[in-house]
Amino acid sequence: MNIVLIGYRACGKTSAGRALAERMRRPFLDTDALIQERTGKTIRELVAAGGWPAFRDAERACIREIARRDGLVISLGGGAVLDRRNVTDLKRRGLFFWLTADAATIRRRLEQDPESGGQRPSLSGGDAGEEIDSILRQRTPIYRGIADGVVDTTRLTIPEVAAAIMVLATEIGVKIHPRDLP
Repeated sequence: MNIVLIGYRACGKTSAGRALAERMRRPFLDTDALIQERTGKTIRELVAAGGWPAFRDAERACIREIARRDGLVISLGGGAVLDRRNVTDLKRRGLFFWLTADAATIRRRLEQDPESGGQRPSLSGGDAGEEIDSILRQRTPIYRGIADGVVDTTRLTIPEVAAAIMVLATEIGVKIHPRDLP
């Protein structure tokens, strides 16, 4: 069974995913990083060259491949769930955990991570604050409808987020060695 982390940018999917994978002794895959590795381009470069559809095609190919594997911790790009095929493929072998944070926290985290902004283009081309609010309004019902569990990361450290996911996963029935539990 895979553990699939979903949510908006800067909610902790990659950081908590790495910590969780290490704790559970599982491989960690970040779809955005895999796409960049395979294409040799940042997300910003992919979008500049072919628009968001080109990036989504690369994302779809990546997800189709990793969905065949088992025993992973997977961090999905925030918009990967917009393609129902991605969700269907990953649900066959995975549980989805939605990592959330309030808009102010997301803004602050994005401002503090200049690397993220350099690699990821705007989704709407507009003001960053307005974009966060708009995208959250659009995606929240999607994330909510897919999630098997939810962790609000607003006031949690990365180890606390990983621990919360582990607790939720065991409640759902994922087998975790007792020594790995928080």
